[in-house]
Amino acid sequence: MSADETKRNFVSVCVSLTFCFVVYSMLLVTVPVYGLELGASPLMLGVVLSSQYLLPFLLAIPLGGVVTRHGGRVTLVAGALVMVVGLVLMQVVPGFYGLIAGQLLVGLAHLQMVLSAQTVISSLATGPRLEGYFGWYATWLSGGQVIGPLIAGGWIEVAGGVGNLFLVMAAIALAGGVTGLLLTGEANRGERVARSQTGFRAQARLMRENTGVQVSVLITIAGMFALGVYGSYLPVYLDSLEMSAAVIGVLVSLRAGVSMLARPFIPRIIAWVGGRENATYLSLGTLSLGLGCLGFAGNAPLVALLSVLVGLGAGLCQPLSMVVLAENVEKAQRAGALGMRLMANRAIHFLAPLLFGAILEAGGFGVSFALSGAVVAVIAGVLYRFGLSRPDLWKLRM
Repeated sequence: MSADETKRNFVSVCVSLTFCFVVYSMLLVTVPVYGLELGASPLMLGVVLSSQYLLPFLLAIPLGGVVTRHGGRVTLVAGALVMVVGLVLMQVVPGFYGLIAGQLLVGLAHLQMVLSAQTVISSLATGPRLEGYFGWYATWLSGGQVIGPLIAGGWIEVAGGVGNLFLVMAAIALAGGVTGLLLTGEANRGERVARSQTGFRAQARLMRENTGVQVSVLITIAGMFALGVYGSYLPVYLDSLEMSAAVIGVLVSLRAGVSMLARPFIPRIIAWVGGRENATYLSLGTLSLGLGCLGFAGNAPLVALLSVLVGLGAGLCQPLSMVVLAENVEKAQRAGALGMRLMANRAIHFLAPLLFGAILEAGGFGVSFALSGAVVAVIAGVLYRFGLSRPDLWKLRM
């Protein structure tokens, strides 16, 4: 791949997925607020929020095979069009039926776009250069996650409700699809592979035999559990503290802003703390502390401080998990393995709001956030044991 083609594909993927994540993060504010307008209980709200992750959990591995066979360009654009349909459905079908149906489609579309983008990025380089590409890719996404809640919170504040906000999101998603058409070269070519390399059995075997994949999935589970709880229930918690929609949007954006600022420096942070392993422990430690204490924060400044910790941890752990996976599997298996990682991602996103909602009804926000932080700490402990048994796992591939 030429340098010009690499640059064009990298920028195209980053811009397209930024539009995607603007929409995704707008939904983090809009769906809870709209659900509360409809009179949803905490458990019902958990069902609505979790519905976005059901189809991705079931279809992530098959979609990995689709990306491998058809290339990133076609599948990314198709994902954007499905997202547009889901958002229009939320707008035109009132009540919980439209909201859940739209969430299902948006979740599937988001998975398809992310999987396509990660497959394209993973083919651009190895070693520290790959760390840099994933770091900057994640920085662009964090920028979208900063902008989205601000747009959604500002719109709801000015309009006095959700109004036509889902149609605005549909237009943004369409812009992401148009940008995806700029992908060229290798991103526009599929690869002929046997089903034995991309199906459920192949990924199960890879998960069973490849320690790098196991570690990547564990990091993903910890990070996505934290972000699933944080993104789904922080707006609800702040609403219970009687904060305005604009303030809620700012505080939700703060986490993404910190992640965005941290991610360009991932290679330097890894070097500073002594390697990928220590960087992983740092990321999960800050996630655990920030998330675990959120339920005891009763004012905006303290919530902001804890959001900074969550943002720092999230900013490090997700690019690290992608790099570890990309460097521990063969190219033909990469899209399928990324699909398996995203299946774990979506499974946790599906379960976390449901579990949190059930605990919330029984014990309140303090207990729920504290137990969530403890779950992340336990996973960090499991990863530490992996590190003791496989010291070669974290070495760079050049």
